[in-house]
Amino acid sequence: MPSTDLLLALLAAALVVAYMPGPALLYAAAQTLARGRRAGLMAALGLHIGGYVHVIAAAAGLSALLHAAPAMYTILKLIGAGYLIYLGGGMLLRAMTANQVVEKPVVVNSTTARQVFAESVVVEILNPKTALFFIAFLPQFVDPAAQFPLWIQFLILGTLVNLVLASADLLCVFCAGIFIDRLRQSSRIARLAEGLGGGLLITLGVNIAMQRSQ
Repeated sequence: MPSTDLLLALLAAALVVAYMPGPALLYAAAQTLARGRRAGLMAALGLHIGGYVHVIAAAAGLSALLHAAPAMYTILKLIGAGYLIYLGGGMLLRAMTANQVVEKPVVVNSTTARQVFAESVVVEILNPKTALFFIAFLPQFVDPAAQFPLWIQFLILGTLVNLVLASADLLCVFCAGIFIDRLRQSSRIARLAEGLGGGLLITLGVNIAMQRSQ
């Protein structure tokens, strides 16, 4: 295992990265805004599970392929951006076509929760910046002289970082949920919130698509 000093440095750096406003926090906030706290929690869980795909890829050295092949990075980035725009467009469409006659609280059922979870896993897997983050960040904290081989160290350190990232997403969902759960008791406000959430996802997708390749 890396030394205690290295682990503390890793956690400190991960906390700084995790709690800086970024795409993951914006995505979690958008899902909470559009569908409520339960959906936000499922989104955070989906992002967390998807993050382990990148941790495993970093441990196997696969993430380095994205750095070595700019075209592959660009393709993955555009697919991910397009998927975000697709999800946001669906939210906007539902908000605009929802029945405005019946006023009742909006409830996220188990099917919707599973859908949000699955969508969020895909969103995170299709984020090439996460892959490059792990492959650039983790090597600074591995110890070649440690008892465990490097790939195990990558898995351990990547898991720790992913947990820290998840804590920021959960805090974002909790804070947004304090306000939105009460507001969503009105179906009219719920539709407006879903439209705003969809707009956020579309904006996020467009921003990612327009970013320069690494």
